[in-house]
Amino acid sequence: MGQAGDAIPIAELLDERRHLLDVACRMLGRGHEAEWVVAETYRQWYTLSEQDRVRITDPRSWLAKTAGCICLARLALPERRSADLPRRGVRSARLDDSPEEEVGQVLLDALDALAPAARAAFVLEDVFGMALVAVADVVGQSGRECAALAERARHSLRARRARPATPRQHDLVVRAVGEACAVEDSGRLASLLAADVTAFFDGGGKVRALTRPVHGRRQVARALLTLLAGSPRPTLAPHSVNGRTGLIVRHGHQVAAVISLDVAGPHVVQVRVVLNPDKLRLWNRTELALGTPSPQDNASD
Repeated sequence: MGQAGDAIPIAELLDERRHLLDVACRMLGRGHEAEWVVAETYRQWYTLSEQDRVRITDPRSWLAKTAGCICLARLALPERRSADLPRRGVRSARLDDSPEEEVGQVLLDALDALAPAARAAFVLEDVFGMALVAVADVVGQSGRECAALAERARHSLRARRARPATPRQHDLVVRAVGEACAVEDSGRLASLLAADVTAFFDGGGKVRALTRPVHGRRQVARALLTLLAGSPRPTLAPHSVNGRTGLIVRHGHQVAAVISLDVAGPHVVQVRVVLNPDKLRLWNRTELALGTPSPQDNASD
């Protein structure tokens, strides 16, 4: 850089920054985090040598891909994920600028319910039209796997937007799921799940959890009941997870898993089970500090 021929029109610079903010806003749903991601993206750009920057033929794509990678890393942080810390009726901060207005609160809530990789695949491919090979680089999976993640995200978003559950409906369905699991009623549990429900199990490489998503009501019901089997059996209790009713699984006095569910109409369309001890550490610290939550803490927002 440094030559007059390298100058970039201010309109292009502003548009590029706005584009990066949009990517980060839609991936993270938080304005203050988006600003940080953009700053970090440009920091990484200027960390490159001038020769390396010159060799990048499409700086805008490089910046968008880098921002996507940073966002995906943020989504995976233990202290950020919805299952990391019990939030008693407090919803996460939302954007207060145009991206939220464009996407809509319902879509932002639906995006929050997606697993990080699925959210990244959908936002980068569908919203911003990033090439699948670039999306695969960001997500760290094959192009075919990213395409499947994006398709499942589309389906989940369509279902949620077409038949959004009210907080009370969501609460009733989740509690019914917990009751079916508690009595090991596979038929009842399957009836509460959508035909094409998907379950994700996050062990973080720290426990021997399933590494691939499970699809279909019977398969998901079987996976959940298998997870909750054993003697003594773990106990389930409803609890606010990311501002909506979820389920916490205790083994003795330890929180062993946190289950969040995405509900559309009368059925669960997505299940996410966090088993990663690192992500559950804050839950267990809170349990020790506060004791078992009172009944009113278990209600959804």
